[in-house]
Order: sequence, then structure tokens, then C-alpha cells
Amino acid sequence: QVQLVESGGGSVQAGGSLRLSCAAPKFTYSNNCMGWFRQIPGKEREGVAAIYTGNGLTYYSDSVKGRFTVSQDNAEATVYLQMNSLKPDDTAMYYCAAVTAGGSWYLCRNPLPTEAAISPGSLSWGQGTQVTVSS
Repeated sequence: QVQLVESGGGSVQAGGSLRLSCAAPKFTYSNNCMGWFRQIPGKEREGVAAIYTGNGLTYYSDSVKGRFTVSQDNAEATVYLQMNSLKPDDTAMYYCAAVTAGGSWYLCRNPLPTEAAISPGSLSWGQGTQVTVSS
């Protein structure tokens, strides 16, 4: 497990925007798959976006495609999740993740996996940040 530091999140009205950040150690960030999951109480954690930092290839769930954008900053070893046109259904705890055991394809694939579909122990997680969208 490595430390991923998340920031951002908060409360916004429907149609608004938020940006999440996730800083990783350089050895974790480089040429690796990092992504974002979200979870609401009683449901499993689902992947919403991912990026392979080696070439910038991005992956999105159908529920956020066209509204969310995942990006990277190599100098800061940080990935971002820009969330636009937010909907109440986007309300959840959002978690940053990085592959730290196994291959980048564990996370960077279509469709994006749920946490349960990934080999246990393959990901390191951020602390989570709440996103609340009101109607």
C-alpha cells in the first residue's frame, strides 16, 4: 500500500462542477494506471474514470462519459477528475486508486471494473472525499 492524497470534493447544485485531485509518490505514478471510484452506502465501489500515465490513455464509465474528464500532471505526479454537469446521482464518496500489484490492465480497461472484480490487494486507495450534488 502506498499513500495517495486526495483533495477537492464538496457540495454543489445540479449542473455545477467540481475537481478532485490525487497526488501519488513518483514511483507509483509513473507508467501506471490510476483512477477514480465512487461508492454510495450499501453498494459496491464502481470505477468511473482511469488514466494510464505512461501515454495518457483514458477510460470512462458510461454514466460519466462526456461529463467527467480525467487528466494528469507529470511534474506533480497528480491525477485530476474534472466533473462537469453534475447530477444528484453523482452523489457519492469518491476514491482515488492506483495499481500497486499486478498489471495496469487490472484497472485500465473497458469497461472499468468494480472493486470486487479486481484482485484483492492490487490497488492502493486514497482516503476518500465526499461529493454531494443537490437538485
